[in-house]
Amino acid sequence: MSLKAKLEAVIYAAEEPVTLAQFAMLFAHEAFAWKAEREAQNLELALIAHSPEADSDAPEASETPEYPVTQIADSPELEAVTPPEAPETDPELEARRQARIREREAREILRGILTELIAEYADDSRGIEIREIAGGYRMATKPEMHDAVRAFIKSQKPPMKLSLPALETLAVIAYKQPVTAPEVGEIRGVDSGGVLGSLISRKLIATAGRKQVVGRPMLYKTTKEFLLRFGLKDLNELPSMEEFEKMAALELNEEALDEESTEPIEPAEQSGDLFAAETATSSEEEPETLAKASNEHALETSTPTAEPSVEAAEAHASVERPHAEEIEVTP
Repeated sequence: MSLKAKLEAVIYAAEEPVTLAQFAMLFAHEAFAWKAEREAQNLELALIAHSPEADSDAPEASETPEYPVTQIADSPELEAVTPPEAPETDPELEARRQARIREREAREILRGILTELIAEYADDSRGIEIREIAGGYRMATKPEMHDAVRAFIKSQKPPMKLSLPALETLAVIAYKQPVTAPEVGEIRGVDSGGVLGSLISRKLIATAGRKQVVGRPMLYKTTKEFLLRFGLKDLNELPSMEEFEKMAALELNEEALDEESTEPIEPAEQSGDLFAAETATSSEEEPETLAKASNEHALETSTPTAEPSVEAAEAHASVERPHAEEIEVTP
């Protein structure tokens, strides 16, 4: 595949405009190979363009005049004009400089190829063009094709949305067809009559005769519309049950690993419960402890060193008692 074809494929597949830097990152080596090949072709064409008469007019090697060769290697004037040696540079900086130069050359080569590609798409026989948008390249329809594209978009069907029961019923019919409605309901565990009507109206399934049993129930199968909607060539492209089992096993293993990684550590829970219990106990016992401590402090501060008289004790008790009762009630 040529380099031009690769650039065309990348522009077509990209959702956003592709810049020259992205192209250079992907196709730098191929760009230099393309340049070398192009130079070789040009050289070959130049050699073919030379006529034999032009070659005969050229002087032979023996007829070239000989000029005397002078020995100037030991000349002092030459030594005087010899330029000094270039200073040594950092190898890392030199490598970066060479990389920048190489990237710049690759961009120029790719720019020339893209210019040729844009010129090819600008032909009147094409309905698509390559535009330079936001510093990159992107494919788009030509403005003169607006009416044709608009008519096509209007003719398209709206995207189909199926519910989970509809998808389950459609999957059962796709793998078990032809199948009856009772068989579908037995597999799903629920009645699927309403879902079958919805799938028939959307032309995803159709009737396939009647089953030769008691009651002769109707058989259902998938349609061509089903293949078109799901992008299948035929029913043989449906994933096999073994593939579904492998996918389910992988999902179960991943869920088990996630549960093991996110499982909490038991000591941390015990320590947290312990602290919570201690906090709750301390919060419950706090009013009683404060009340007892306040009573003890009140008794210590109210007791004098010398024994007071009866009148003083009664007066002191009448003052301190309401104060002590108020502390006990207040939380």
